[in-house]
Amino acid sequence: MALKVGIVGLPNVGKSTLFNAVSNSAKAQASNYRFCTIEPNVGKVDVPDERLDKLAELVIPERTVPTTIEFVDIAGLVKGASKGEGLGNKFLANIREVDAIVHVIRCFEDENVLREEGEINPVADKEIIDTELQLKDVESVEKKMQRFEKIAKNDPKAKRVYDVLTQCHNHLMEGKNIRGLKLEGEDYEAIADLFLLTEKPVLFVANVDEAGMHTGNKYSEALQAAVKDEGAQVIVMNNTIEAQISEMEGEDKDLFLEEYSLTEPGLNRLIRAAYNLLNLITYFTAGVQEVRAWTIERGWKAPQAAGVIHTDFEKGFIKAETIAYNDYVSFGSETACKENGKLRIEGKEYVVNDGDVMHFRFNV
Repeated sequence: MALKVGIVGLPNVGKSTLFNAVSNSAKAQASNYRFCTIEPNVGKVDVPDERLDKLAELVIPERTVPTTIEFVDIAGLVKGASKGEGLGNKFLANIREVDAIVHVIRCFEDENVLREEGEINPVADKEIIDTELQLKDVESVEKKMQRFEKIAKNDPKAKRVYDVLTQCHNHLMEGKNIRGLKLEGEDYEAIADLFLLTEKPVLFVANVDEAGMHTGNKYSEALQAAVKDEGAQVIVMNNTIEAQISEMEGEDKDLFLEEYSLTEPGLNRLIRAAYNLLNLITYFTAGVQEVRAWTIERGWKAPQAAGVIHTDFEKGFIKAETIAYNDYVSFGSETACKENGKLRIEGKEYVVNDGDVMHFRFNV
C-alpha cells in the first residue's frame, strides 16, 4: 500500500527540519526564508517494529523488509493560501494527494527564527491552517453543489448527495473540519471524489525547545487543550535534536540518546502514531529468504491481506496458514508452532489480526 503523510504548517515552524530527520536525508532544505521548499520532497521511511526484528532473530533470513510510509514535505502555508497567497493553491493541491496530515506547530521561542505572525501562539497558528483548508473545501463543495442543485429536485439519489453536501457546507462555514462529521457509507460516497482537505486525519507535532522535549511547555499544553475535543493526538518533539539523532548510527546514537534521557528517537513515536492514525496494522511473512512486514487496513480479511503481496494471491486464495506473533516467539519457529497446535488454517472470512505471521495458499 502506497501511504503518504503530508507535513504541513506555517513557515519557519520546523517542518523541513522534521522532514530531514524523518527521512534521514538533506533533500528538504531547512531555511529561514519563506517558500524555500517549492516542490514537495518525498521521503520513504521505515516503520519501526520490534516484532519484525525479533522474527528476524529467530528465522535468520537472507533479508528483512520493514513496511514503509512516505512523508511529503509541503512548503509553508500562509494566511490567504486558499486564495493563492504564497503559491498557496499549488501547496494545497499537494496536500490533497496525501492520506493523512502531520501538522507541525511552533511551540518554542527563538528570536533568530523569523515569525511574521507576531508572538508565539500555537492555537492561533493551528486555526490559520484550519481556516485555509476549510476555505478550500468550501470551494470544492460549492462547485459540486452547483452541479447537483437542479437534478436534486427530481432525482432522490442526487437529492441525498446534495443534502450531504449542504451538511458539509454548513459545517465548514461554522469553522469546523469535515472529519468531525464522521461520514460513512453512502454519505461518505457523496464527498469521496472531492478529496476534501479537512476530511483527512491529522496528527499534531508540537515543536518545543530543548527544555520542554520531555515534559512539554506552556505552548504545547495550550495546543493539547485546543485539540482535545477533536480526538487528535499531539506528539511533543524537539525537531532540531531529532534531526541530529537521525544522522547518527551505532554507539554514537546510543550515547546521544542517553545524554538526552531518551529511550528511542521521538521520530519512532511519530512514525508509529502516523501509521496508527490511518487505522493500519501489520502482518508478517517469515521464511529463510525473507522476513517481511506488510501493511493492511484494520478489519481486512485474509484474501485482501494476501492481495497486498500480489493480486493473484487474492484472486486464487484458498487458505491462510496463520500463527499469532506471541505464539511464534514463545515456541521459536514455525515447526515448533505446528507441533504444538499453534498453526491455524484460516479461510476467506478470517479477519487478520495485528502481528499475525501468515503463509498463503492459492490457485494460479
